[in-house]
Amino acid sequence: MRKTGSESSSSLGTQSIQRAAQLLKLLTAQNRKGMRLVELYRKAKLERPTTHRILQGLIAERLVRQDQTTKRYFLGPMIYEMGLAAAPQFQLRDVCHKHLVSLAALSADTVFLNIRSGMESVCIDRTEGAFPVKAFVLDVGRRRLLGIGTGGLAILSALTRKERGRILKTNYPKLVYRYARFDFEKTNAILEEGAQKGYVVSDVVEVPGIRSIGMPITLTDGSPIAAISISALTTRLDPDRCAELALALREAINEIEDELATQPLANIG
Repeated sequence: MRKTGSESSSSLGTQSIQRAAQLLKLLTAQNRKGMRLVELYRKAKLERPTTHRILQGLIAERLVRQDQTTKRYFLGPMIYEMGLAAAPQFQLRDVCHKHLVSLAALSADTVFLNIRSGMESVCIDRTEGAFPVKAFVLDVGRRRLLGIGTGGLAILSALTRKERGRILKTNYPKLVYRYARFDFEKTNAILEEGAQKGYVVSDVVEVPGIRSIGMPITLTDGSPIAAISISALTTRLDPDRCAELALALREAINEIEDELATQPLANIG
């Protein structure tokens, strides 16, 4: 059945929006150092002219900016302004930040706050201790599929076994494509143990020699909305130290969850 002119235009419009959103997500994940045009069109799997045209449109609307010296693209000032307007009344990051600082001081390691975003987790805050991990840095704004990364695993561990399985099954093709060391069976075992203990311990898939411990932040109904994780050299996170850090995480997250319990769900973000 042939599409009408209006249907075709609508389809093209939707496709353009999806492509622009995809480029904005890529820039969000790498905004600290920016991205070159070649990186963007390859990662987005778009043609170079198409990518350049969309970027020019985003620049015109101040959603993207380009450094004239390096020619790298970054998120534009309008993104920040829109973010301020869209921010919920009760900022999860603001509530958690002081606890991240305390945990970083206590552990001397790097502490992350990740929130759930559909089938992904997003890092929204990070604090470094006196002995930070230099080999592996999860930038604020970086998105990762649920199933990879200790923060995301901690969030998954607080879901029902059925829901965990559904998410892993959906994300599996992308996980095995992006991460050569991803192990489905091992991931399931980590999640089962995490569900029992209340926290997750896993080695960082991208960088050997780094280990993390993470714990979910849940609402009063038990649904996980975020997780706090601590990353360190594997030699610094043996079982005894993991148990100590789990207690510190539990104390911090209890306080966070108590504060969340006083807020309407619609105001939390």
